[in-house]
Amino acid sequence: MTTIHRSFLAAIVKQLLRGKSLIQSLLTFWTTSSHPPSSAKQSSTSSSSSSQSIYEGGKVSAPYAPGLRRSTQDFLREVEDLILGPLLDDGLLELSHALKTQFRTRLQTDPACMLPSFNHKLPTGLERGRYLALDVGGSTLRVALVELRGHDYEIKGKETEIVSMKSFRIDKTIKDLEGLAFFDWMADRIVETLENEEEGRRAEKDGALPMALSWSFPIDGRIHGMGKGFRAADGLQGQDLGTVIEAACRRSGLVAELLVILNDGNATLLSRAYTHPATRFGLILGTGVNIAAHLPVPLIGAAKFGERPQEWFEEAQSVIVNTELGMFGHDILSITRWDADLKAGHPRPNFQPLEHMLSGMYLGEVARFVLIEAIATTGVFGGVVPENLTEPYSLSTETMSMTESDNATLETATAAFAQRHPSSHAPTATDLAFFRDISALISRRSAAILAAAVHGIWDLRLDGVRETLPTLSPSEAATADTELALKHTMVAFNGSVLESYPGYRDMCQSFVNELLEASGKSGLSIDLVPAKESSIIGAGVALAAVV
Repeated sequence: MTTIHRSFLAAIVKQLLRGKSLIQSLLTFWTTSSHPPSSAKQSSTSSSSSSQSIYEGGKVSAPYAPGLRRSTQDFLREVEDLILGPLLDDGLLELSHALKTQFRTRLQTDPACMLPSFNHKLPTGLERGRYLALDVGGSTLRVALVELRGHDYEIKGKETEIVSMKSFRIDKTIKDLEGLAFFDWMADRIVETLENEEEGRRAEKDGALPMALSWSFPIDGRIHGMGKGFRAADGLQGQDLGTVIEAACRRSGLVAELLVILNDGNATLLSRAYTHPATRFGLILGTGVNIAAHLPVPLIGAAKFGERPQEWFEEAQSVIVNTELGMFGHDILSITRWDADLKAGHPRPNFQPLEHMLSGMYLGEVARFVLIEAIATTGVFGGVVPENLTEPYSLSTETMSMTESDNATLETATAAFAQRHPSSHAPTATDLAFFRDISALISRRSAAILAAAVHGIWDLRLDGVRETLPTLSPSEAATADTELALKHTMVAFNGSVLESYPGYRDMCQSFVNELLEASGKSGLSIDLVPAKESSIIGAGVALAAVV
């Protein structure tokens, strides 16, 4: 038996936090191997001199010896040991606690993350009406009218509905539009969407048409560099985003007012909170990763709030915070040599430690480094590295997902891999089974670490509520008591990895459940729930709360 069967991995998933029982299971499974697994904790902390130059104080696994020949069983065992080993025993709970500490510390002064929005009220579910919502992403502009019918609407699943929407592709031609030209293009598309709608016939005497914008770029109300090939910020950096968009709409003949700007995490939280009032977090995991969290205001350093009216502070007991989750994890993650390879080729190797281990942008790249080493040292894939696999980011997370989801014969995955990565060696089902096992280990680490982050921010929120109790008025204390009595907390999620990667959501949920049990809180639950079309629905919900 040369590979870990997928069914076996599924069976041991829930045991990943149970240390010795898992190791014993693996030892029994790998009866053909003559070498016992090394200590995961030891191997994760030894480091090469080249790694030390990049990761000061980090935990980097030792490099392999060039030219070493070994069996596929030994190789897979080492991968499992380095990838999942640090999360065994109490490792995952320790990581959750360490992340929680980082969350608390960086809530105070770090200007790049833990950013409080202006949204402090969660929806009541009683908001009703039609609202204009915009969603600007990296490749698409969507303009929609969202109808809210109330959480008690008689037809379940129809409490919110996109009654009209048009999508416009943002290709290179549009990305190359400089400054105001991009926003004029946006305004023309808004007018085009509304031309047959009542909102498009609104007279100026009726007042400005309220709008909400879900903006997938850095925001603090002002325009910043957008990245991703966009030139819209050219000549406009520092200007008020709402003012720029409103002026563009006026030039297109539409009198509109942009009342709400929010990111995709905030929108995800709000979209689900409208129908499920126990929602306190919005989780995004696709190409990138982020969490929006509804946190007590006293947890946040005063400097983070900038200039806000005193009335805002008098009303706000908690506020939705954009965590920028990918930026966390410095010096607390166990870095394998394959993670080190990824970071060594990254222009900002220490900027987003968690994102490198969690997001769909990077899972395939880690797998590429593991597979190249395996080919060179075990002879799998005929000992031939496909030429295009030497190119950075040539192995996609989608290829991993497709391979893990294929049936036992792996016919589809084998054919697709051969097409995507041509080689003088035609890959076999055995080769793809080996790659599937590598993919499973990497995706499971991602799910486990994400669970630790979710558990850590959930636990911090509860701590923050408890800490504020002595300072609260009777009515505020009653609200806090209600929060502390919440038995079931919902985490609304969106993004291709959580939605489409086979078994990922269930895996992450299992790890969350294990963490609750390990921390003595098995009577509570944190439930991952999907939030479809959340950028649009969430923008509509946010707008309804302020008009």
